[in-house]
Parts: sequence; C-alpha cells; structure tokens
Amino acid sequence: MPPLKAEPELGWVLSDSKRATLADYKGKVLALDFYATWCAPCRESIPRLKLLQQRYGREGLEVVGLNVGGPDDRVKVADFAKELGISYQLGFPDKALTDFFLSDDQTIPQTFVFGRDGQLVKRFIGYDGSAGNELEKVVSEAVSKK
Repeated sequence: MPPLKAEPELGWVLSDSKRATLADYKGKVLALDFYATWCAPCRESIPRLKLLQQRYGREGLEVVGLNVGGPDDRVKVADFAKELGISYQLGFPDKALTDFFLSDDQTIPQTFVFGRDGQLVKRFIGYDGSAGNELEKVVSEAVSKK
C-alpha cells in the first residue's frame, strides 16, 4: 500500500494533452481509476464511476480514468470512451505515478479515492458489485467533508 500521501507532483497527461498532477485537485475529492480497455472488470466499473461523477461532481468530485493497458491500448481509448459513454476525464499516467500506485499489485481496475486535503482515503483493488457500493459510500463521505 502506498504511503497515505503521494507526492503532489506525480501526474498524468489528459486526453486533451494537458498535464495534470495530484496537487491540481487539492480542495476536491479525486477518484483516480487505473484501467485498460480490454479489462472486463474495468468495463463493469465504468457505469458506477460515471454515476458517481454525475451525482457528486457538483459537490467537488473529480473522477479521472488513467489507461495502463500499454501502447497498443492507448489508441483504443477514444473509441472505448465513446462506446461506454464516459463523461469524466481520461488520461495516461506518468511511469512514476503508475510505479508508485501499482508497485505492490498490478491488478486492474484499481481506484484510489483522495480527500480534499490530498490524503488517500481508500484504495479499491478489482471490482464487483460490493466494491461499487463501498466506493460510493467512501466518495459520499469524502465529498460531505468540506
């Protein structure tokens, strides 16, 4: 498990080619989701992530999907997003970010929820219905803390 506070300069490139870092989300609740287009559990988790973004976005939640499927998977992201109707931000993590968060377990999807203070609230490894319910509970509690 990574330390409770990641380095704020760790980051990713968003699909619009803008660079983002963990520090950019200070004051917001951030759900970082590591996924691949070919990953069945990842596909299962996306409707819940979309719902969370819709439900809690106005309260300060930002969901960011980070593709870790490799170079061949990167070219599939735009079609994948369209197929699944993904409305939250998508990007590609820096190697340092991926190494930091997935060094002890490469299972995907993995979702990391950070509070407004930048502290890691909870890490979810894999996905099933009960994980989705727990994810929603954690996000709901995090956005309610102003």
